[in-house]
Amino acid sequence: LVFTEEDKYDIYSNLLFKYFLAEGIVCGHDLFVASAKEHPDNILKELPAPLLDDTYRKELGDEAAAKSEDFQDSMKIAWRYQNLPKMEASPTTYTKFGHYYDVSKKMSPELCQSVKRHSFYLHEELSLEPKMKTWNMNSDYARLLQSIQRIISQEGFDGSDAQKKQRNVLRIGIQSLGSVLWGDDVCCSGTPEDAHSLTKFLYVLRGLLRKSLSACIITVPAHLIQNKAIMERVTNLSDMVVGLESFIGSERETNPLYKDYHGLVHVHQIPRLNSLICDVSDTKDLAFRLKRKLFTIERLHLPPDLSDTVSRASKQDLAGSAKLLSSGCGAMAIGKKHLDF
Repeated sequence: LVFTEEDKYDIYSNLLFKYFLAEGIVCGHDLFVASAKEHPDNILKELPAPLLDDTYRKELGDEAAAKSEDFQDSMKIAWRYQNLPKMEASPTTYTKFGHYYDVSKKMSPELCQSVKRHSFYLHEELSLEPKMKTWNMNSDYARLLQSIQRIISQEGFDGSDAQKKQRNVLRIGIQSLGSVLWGDDVCCSGTPEDAHSLTKFLYVLRGLLRKSLSACIITVPAHLIQNKAIMERVTNLSDMVVGLESFIGSERETNPLYKDYHGLVHVHQIPRLNSLICDVSDTKDLAFRLKRKLFTIERLHLPPDLSDTVSRASKQDLAGSAKLLSSGCGAMAIGKKHLDF
């Protein structure tokens, strides 16, 4: 269960959501798309086109390698950086993992229809069934859970049943869960009337995922949820929690330190299924950027400032820069910046 905190304007989290679905189609997985905002058919029509050309991948790898070499050469100017360990900007630059997608093109209808697709559009479901309340939770959540349970049972994804055909994987995508469109008020009030509906939904959903051949991604407008206790419970009920912070409308959008990026990636929780501990990444400073064709997540590198004017900066200016950096970068990046001063 992957829990994704939406960015403020739901631009990049929506793109990450579509990446998850597109990867399922390329891998031949069945899809289940649920939304109360946008019709699932329209979401599937907007999936990015896959780049299956290995030559293009090689060009991407060569370009990234050249940038990395140029970066290391430029660092030789500052002798303080010569003994620092070399770091690659992208953890998956030279490895074949998953697929690449061109966000400037849409997936062909033939490829999109090559897998079995299931959809849940709340406004259509409301017109088909009367109001219901099951499991003592929000009626819209109950409808969604029953629909997921039905697909898992009827399509042979239930792990407790004997498999009568070749095993496959069900990819579940739920868009903007917890918003007002789902009949939930956790985003409208600090003390919602039914504060346990969202957590109950996730608890039952995780049980369905555990006993079935399925994986799920959920996007939630977490920046609108005022009750922090609910967010803590939601985090504990998820396997992986990732937050996207967009620079749109913030002071970082015009800050030259972040000119190469469009936002930050916050990894709040890493999966630890069937294990007492989880794998810990060697860096927590991640940023994303949307190029002309690709959406990439990279390690955050702040450019070294080697100008002579920096040494004559006032203490007040230095304090302001340190405060600004501390809000978006890790201690390692801040330390590097202070060395230049």
